[in-house]
Amino acid sequence: MIATKTPFRITLGGGGTDLPSFYKKHGGFILAMGIDKYMYVMLNRPIVEKRIILHYTKSESVEHASQLKHELAREALKLHEIDSGLEISSLADIPASTGLGSSSCYLVGLLTALHAYKKNYTSLNQIAEEACQIELEILSKGIGKQDQYMAAFGGMTILEIAKDGQVQVRPLHLTSWSIAELVSNCHVYYLQKKRDAMEMLQEQNEGMIKDSPRHVQVEENLLRIKELGIQILKAIENGDFDRFGYLMDSHWQSKKLLSNKISSDEVDQLYETVKKEYGVLGGKIIGAGGGGFLMLYAPDKKKDLTRYMQKKGYFRLPYSIEFEGSKVVANLKTDSIG
Repeated sequence: MIATKTPFRITLGGGGTDLPSFYKKHGGFILAMGIDKYMYVMLNRPIVEKRIILHYTKSESVEHASQLKHELAREALKLHEIDSGLEISSLADIPASTGLGSSSCYLVGLLTALHAYKKNYTSLNQIAEEACQIELEILSKGIGKQDQYMAAFGGMTILEIAKDGQVQVRPLHLTSWSIAELVSNCHVYYLQKKRDAMEMLQEQNEGMIKDSPRHVQVEENLLRIKELGIQILKAIENGDFDRFGYLMDSHWQSKKLLSNKISSDEVDQLYETVKKEYGVLGGKIIGAGGGGFLMLYAPDKKKDLTRYMQKKGYFRLPYSIEFEGSKVVANLKTDSIG
């Protein structure tokens, strides 16, 4: 039995610039952090069963991997030329469709397990690229490259994406007290609402097509978001976290212009209230938008903010930064027969 542990992520700057429709023209820039909330994938070779057995929110039992309905598991097994004789299960600390990259976490965790199963140990970069190949090329999902790389690498990480899709990964080194201050000021609240990221990302991708009537607006806002991401990096490097808060507010205003589905009247009203009453300097919905988790930068009145949000039904997610990416946490030998 092999078990892997893969961190979820929170994007701090540059979100949306990792989509091929943007980086192929302008290059992408992402600053994100892995957090101590995880996707767990367990892979076992049954002693007598030769089928592929898959457990997730549903269960599947098929003779061949190509028969699986779960796209990510099917294509990962096909890529590694494994057709039968495996049982795969998954568990997660965070619900799916909440903006923290759960699908890519599952895929990267499974690929990490498959490499260990085949005793074919490889680099984190290779695992991230395999995940990108499956999601972006084979399945043609309208997503970017940050989720796969953040799942593989974790940490406080800078991703610079070239026009040809090559990704340069750089860690952001901060002192322990700087990290503690940043995490303390960045509250994350669950909005009790899931969303389909594909719908919003597809609208953004379509907006990058030259013939689209929204092309100029989408492109200009993504260029602005990329520049804000670079400024956010500089502010965090300098320990100027309040400036990061204000920049995050600018980022959120630009992001909302990409689609009218990214936010809602309820969230906008809530956001304006906490800025006015509880000293919040900036915030955003994590991920593609539409629901999931709301991050608020609050240097003051932290307890008051948490109480207010709890009364509204939005509970705070405790977290810290996870400095390791996807890894094998158990590898136990099982005997086979036949």
